[in-house]
Amino acid sequence: MRTTHQRWGEMGPLQDIFETWARFLYEENGTLAFLRRRRWLILAVSAAVLIPCFWHRRIEAGDLGSHVYNAWLAQLIQKGEAPGLYFSGQWNNILFDVTLLWLAKVFGFAAAQKIAVSVCVLTFFWGVFAFVNAVTERPPWLLTPCIAMLTYGYSFSMGFMNYCWSLGLACFALAMVWRARRVDWIGVAIFALLAYVAHPIGFLWLAGMLAYLKVREKLPGWWKVTLPLAAAAGFYAVYCYALHRPALSPDWDRGPFYLYNGADQLALYGKRYVVLAVAAFCLGVACVSVDLFAAQGERGSWKRFSLPLEWYAVAFCATALVPENLRPSPDTGWIGLLGSRLTTVSAIFGLCFLGLLKARKWQLAGFGACAAVFFVFLYQDTGWSNRLEANGEEIVGHLSPGTRVIVTLDAPQGSRIQFVHHAVERACIGHCFSYANYEPSSREFRVRVREGSPVVTSSTDTAEDMAAGEYDLDETDLPLKQIYQCDASDLTKLCIRDLAAGDDLNIDIGRKPGHR
Repeated sequence: MRTTHQRWGEMGPLQDIFETWARFLYEENGTLAFLRRRRWLILAVSAAVLIPCFWHRRIEAGDLGSHVYNAWLAQLIQKGEAPGLYFSGQWNNILFDVTLLWLAKVFGFAAAQKIAVSVCVLTFFWGVFAFVNAVTERPPWLLTPCIAMLTYGYSFSMGFMNYCWSLGLACFALAMVWRARRVDWIGVAIFALLAYVAHPIGFLWLAGMLAYLKVREKLPGWWKVTLPLAAAAGFYAVYCYALHRPALSPDWDRGPFYLYNGADQLALYGKRYVVLAVAAFCLGVACVSVDLFAAQGERGSWKRFSLPLEWYAVAFCATALVPENLRPSPDTGWIGLLGSRLTTVSAIFGLCFLGLLKARKWQLAGFGACAAVFFVFLYQDTGWSNRLEANGEEIVGHLSPGTRVIVTLDAPQGSRIQFVHHAVERACIGHCFSYANYEPSSREFRVRVREGSPVVTSSTDTAEDMAAGEYDLDETDLPLKQIYQCDASDLTKLCIRDLAAGDDLNIDIGRKPGHR
């Protein structure tokens, strides 16, 4: 009688699938075997990584408030209670928003935010972990403090949830493709599709990495050097194209390019984060220096670093040359903060480089100390944002449903996280409409607006001017109320006022607002 294995062996291509899953399930170095051996450590690390999602009542992450607010608008659209708003047929930059909307229907908005952001955080953290593990061929446990800091770095703190989720999914796909057999490409395709639905940048990064690896395999010897040079030349061509297309309104206004090296992802709410970012970068340089010094005399010891070094160099060129902001059309919103968010990719490549170094306990101690300081700072600053939003909730809680408001708030001086007004937009759920919310008019998201909607302005320029306090009100804009900061000694204290034609939205804190 034939055995099961013999029958599978006669099934052609299905044998590859059987062997791949057998390897996944049973081999000593298989993924599931690794999960079984390290399950308690993985659970403990995951729980620790999720602490910032639960240490305050609300998760504070810049644009997250706008995502949640627009998920509420999406519910109103489905109920027919949002005149002038509709769903577009968009298939990217929507994964987080669709997930949030579905979860909100089941669990409510408070729990939905916690669940959706937690999934996003764990996908990014373990995606980066898996990618570094694939490149270095060893689990990067000593780098978990660095991966945790990057998980909650600039891209997350700005609220770019779709972007972060997309990068995490792309990292999982790259980890799968590293030693892939034919059947593994099915999994890669699934992750690539999800990455595309989440955000196009993550998908493009994945596609570019796959092309880079395939071409590099075909190039002999020193010809491999031509690949990073060609990639850098490609980004320079993008720079020249954008520079000579004034219609795109490009700018590169993000400060000295050399500061955007990946460590800048730790620079968030003020100067003390900059000091921490410099310390973390210097510690990384020290780790590399010690390792290279110890390897003196070992022939070809540098070769193991060549691939992540190429990637990092190309990513550094990209962040230096790609515009920070551009606008493809006057009728759409800005594609903003490109270079600033792309340094997340630079940091991932930097972690691949560090993961190839000889593991030393003092490295874990050093990066662990940096992470401890970083998360103490983050707890304090997100606590400030929570107090701000609590005050916003108290104010809007007394409004009649359907009241239209304009939120004009400023972040504390020195903060890179400027989207503090979105926190009060989230407070508006069930109470008011944020008339200057930018998402529907930008045409970059799933929820969009038609001209004349009483819920939100249909002009992206008007939305930006209102939020910045630079809009000239007239009778056609009314009725409106303004929520603003009214105490220079405590920027979390908020006030609200009725607006009239001619009122100045740009309020000098400490001066009683009034007419021009």
